[in-house]
Amino acid sequence: MDRSREALLRERLQTGFLGVIAFALIMFMLVQAQFILISLAVAIILFSLTSDAIGAISRQGVPNRLATALALIGIALGLLWLSTTIVAQVNAVVLTAVAYAEQVQAALPGLIEWMGPNVGASLETALRNIDVSGWIRSLAGQAGNILSGSILIILFVGFMFAERIWFPVKVERLAGDPATALQWRRIIASIMHRVNRYLVVKTGVSAVTAAIVWVIFKIAGLNLAGPIAMLTFILNFIPSVGSIVATVIAFLLSFVLSGDLTVAALVAAACTVTQFLIGNVLDPMLLGQTLRLSSFGIILSLAFWGAVWGVPGMFLAVPIMVAVMIVCAHVPWLRPVAVMLSREGLPEDGIDEASPAPPAQPDLQCQSATPGE
Repeated sequence: MDRSREALLRERLQTGFLGVIAFALIMFMLVQAQFILISLAVAIILFSLTSDAIGAISRQGVPNRLATALALIGIALGLLWLSTTIVAQVNAVVLTAVAYAEQVQAALPGLIEWMGPNVGASLETALRNIDVSGWIRSLAGQAGNILSGSILIILFVGFMFAERIWFPVKVERLAGDPATALQWRRIIASIMHRVNRYLVVKTGVSAVTAAIVWVIFKIAGLNLAGPIAMLTFILNFIPSVGSIVATVIAFLLSFVLSGDLTVAALVAAACTVTQFLIGNVLDPMLLGQTLRLSSFGIILSLAFWGAVWGVPGMFLAVPIMVAVMIVCAHVPWLRPVAVMLSREGLPEDGIDEASPAPPAQPDLQCQSATPGE
């Protein structure tokens, strides 16, 4: 009896150690291959967003290959335009930072005096420890990575479109029976539906917020209205934290550019009201019950993926969390995880949603291995 208990304890310890080793290896791979994995995740999201558009265009009588080619060309042009725009705005920020270096030093004493001796001393110490030149070099390097990442994303999306028609057949053969394959495809369709709706709504809301911030800076007569609007647009994709960071940056930048604390306070107040109204009225009204994620779970997801992949991980935290919750809802021993990630403790499996599964391709099994033939 004692030997059986010892054997059971030894087996559990071995399983625990193997689990720890596997988790460490996964974390190591996530960190080391982050550039490729981030590009792949963005490519999957873009592929998901354009698949519905391609289906809608094809139903209007446009050939599927032509619709796919147009979608791929649109993605390529959009990514290249976005990359060059970000690089141009980064260059503008770097040049302006060099030009306003003396003005920043002249404005700091007034800000420190306004905050009081204790807070001012802490702020002054923190500012002295900031390596501005290193930050500018890092910013320029990240801007260069955006261009190379865009090329990799375009390649990924292109090959995904090439394999698109074979996906239902692969799922059915992997599942082993048509019923299980149908369920898997419905799960994937549910994930795509929720993530697509979230990203479309978030893009529109972020664009409106960025436009209002641009107008605020123009009315105040401040430079860098374009870069701060783009930064606001990007940061608004980070839930909870992004809008706060964007408002703080807008306040600091307006103070540095104007040298007037009153102007900076008015700009910060206008940006705060904009973020509050859009984030608490327009955003929930448009998203509705699409996500149903726990707020605490979102913060944990932001912290985890931010620690693993940095800022890009924070952008991908919500789509990854949606996928994890839906998948875990279908696995009995992982359902407690889905319960904890959901807002009301009632995770939905997505099967009853209005989004149908992708149409099957029964005739593909009789075709040759090359779609172009």
